[in-house]
Amino acid sequence: MAHLLGDFVLQPDSWVADKENYKLKSKFLYFHVLIHTVLSFVFLWDLQLWWVALLIGGSHFIIDAAKLSFQTIKTKKTWFFIDQLLHIIVIAGASFYFREFDFSFLGNQEFLKIIMAALFLTTPASIFIKILLSSWTPVPDAQNAIQTESLSSAGKYIGILERLLVFTFIMVNHWEGVGFMVAAKSVFRFSDLAQAKQRKLTEYVLIGTLLSFGLAVLTGIIIK
Repeated sequence: MAHLLGDFVLQPDSWVADKENYKLKSKFLYFHVLIHTVLSFVFLWDLQLWWVALLIGGSHFIIDAAKLSFQTIKTKKTWFFIDQLLHIIVIAGASFYFREFDFSFLGNQEFLKIIMAALFLTTPASIFIKILLSSWTPVPDAQNAIQTESLSSAGKYIGILERLLVFTFIMVNHWEGVGFMVAAKSVFRFSDLAQAKQRKLTEYVLIGTLLSFGLAVLTGIIIK
């Protein structure tokens, strides 16, 4: 939970852009590492394990610094997944070493799993889908494009809400609600795509929609 909050929810896009531009000279890299360290302290909730939080914070700095130094435009997607994998390995290693970690202040572990899953389905899932679709982002056709007004970041928040709703339906054993969500999304979204008459855009949106619903369904099944 500390990692999901620090790496996704509490890291604005402006920080990411600044880090990519200035790399190790970016002040936001150090703010980012500090947030991870503080969150680790909070979730460990044990002053005797202060060095574990520093270990996670220090390893996070080394991994992020390596990613910023070696990634290019072509390898950005690859480095994103390498970066996340290395962070998870460090956290998993610490968790297996200290099996006596006490999360009782957060309630029982079943509740903790549900909260973590819901947290993953917000900003982290949006970023994963964005990265996976980055190779297929359609280029607008100036001749056939239809000018429409759209709310800022509307697609991102629609995706977050639909994933949370699908996850909720699964957790309360109402799978028919998932079908309702798919039908509702199809009616409102694909009518606009039919007017646009752009096959690549339609395929792009369809893949993104299926990825979004698929992540929510898979997460719900794993937690159940």
